[in-house]
Amino acid sequence: MSDKYLTFTKSAIGRLLVKNLGLPEPVALERYADGDPLVTGTVLLGGRGRLAESLAGILGTLGVETADGRTDGTRYKGLVFDATGLTSVDQLVELQEFFTPVMRSLETCPRVVVIGTPPSQVEGPERIAQRALEGFTRSVGKEIGRGGTVQLVYVAAGYESSLASTLAFLLSPKSAYVSGQVVRVGTHAEEKAATVTDWTRPLAGKVALVTGAGRGIGESIARTLHRDGATVVGLDVPQAASELTKVMGEIDGDWLTLDITAPDAPQRIARHLAEKHGGVDIVVHNAGVTLDKKLANQSPDRFGKVISINVDAPQRITAELLAQKVVNPNGRIVGVSSIAGIAGNLGQTSYAASKAGVIGFVDSLSDELTDGITINAVAPGFIITQMTAAVPFATREVGQRLNAMSQGGLPIDVAETIAWFASPGSTAVNGNVVRVCGQMMLGA
Repeated sequence: MSDKYLTFTKSAIGRLLVKNLGLPEPVALERYADGDPLVTGTVLLGGRGRLAESLAGILGTLGVETADGRTDGTRYKGLVFDATGLTSVDQLVELQEFFTPVMRSLETCPRVVVIGTPPSQVEGPERIAQRALEGFTRSVGKEIGRGGTVQLVYVAAGYESSLASTLAFLLSPKSAYVSGQVVRVGTHAEEKAATVTDWTRPLAGKVALVTGAGRGIGESIARTLHRDGATVVGLDVPQAASELTKVMGEIDGDWLTLDITAPDAPQRIARHLAEKHGGVDIVVHNAGVTLDKKLANQSPDRFGKVISINVDAPQRITAELLAQKVVNPNGRIVGVSSIAGIAGNLGQTSYAASKAGVIGFVDSLSDELTDGITINAVAPGFIITQMTAAVPFATREVGQRLNAMSQGGLPIDVAETIAWFASPGSTAVNGNVVRVCGQMMLGA
């Protein structure tokens, strides 16, 4: 599906109407294509703190060109500011001193990353200064324009060397529709990140289970994990068998058809993964359903079905895989939540409850997992799919424009975020819920 309004704004009459009526003017986002460099252009480094001396080296391992001083006339594809050295409120002005002179020197679709220390790890004025970074980055995200993104990464002390996979994602076109987010590295980790030797195929040799893989976002997740080297086991309901087998056939994957809410589904999945693949490295709980009605018109069966599919089944399946030790060491568990689980939505009490439950699922396990296994979630906003194409025009337009990028996202945007979580280099990325919503104006 395409964004017809975005296409219209690039036409002669569209440009005229946008200019004269003050209409939203979305920028065509740059997205990653297999074989592309992670960053095309120069990333300017600034700030002082724990990472000041190591950032250039970390980015160098990713093939990213960096500069540590601004040059007049130079345009930058990215900005990375080390704010871990800000220990008092008065030092926050250093943010303005670095960013203001270069904000008009950014390329199209630029990437901005501010690195801080988790406020929970520091006290007094330093905690205040570090917490202030959240308001700063979210506001810059709404100002940057030109398809740009802005993120804050809190890096726990001792986990500075575990930052590469996160910077590779946030500075590249893979994060095209992720902005205004706070990512925590090392705050729920027991181990450092594994070494990634090939950033083009970081999942080589890994096995990934993707539920709801026959179409839409699930299909995109399966294809993206395969692109990064994984063997994908796609799972879907029997009614979607033809779609599922077609997708899996095209990516040399395996497939399994069953109802994930069935009492024996966790055991069947565990047995399949153990017997055919010797275990699993990545588990993506993507399968979901919406049965929207206002609460006054809701029935127990409809409400219960949404809860059962969207959050109860993932919890039961994960528990079984962990109990049987089917999830390999340094494994990844990823849930798919929704902006509705954060901000709520009219007529979606069951759906919003289930998707908030996915966030609770992440919270409940993030400090319990061992052997380097992690759990995170994505929370998509308005993603353009066949399902959203059926939404009434006016509602669809509001959904697509009510974000800092004035457009809807694509399934690949969700898939790329999950691929970042899945990377062996993301061992220290645990307990996060990252919105894929173009910095939607609703929710925190």
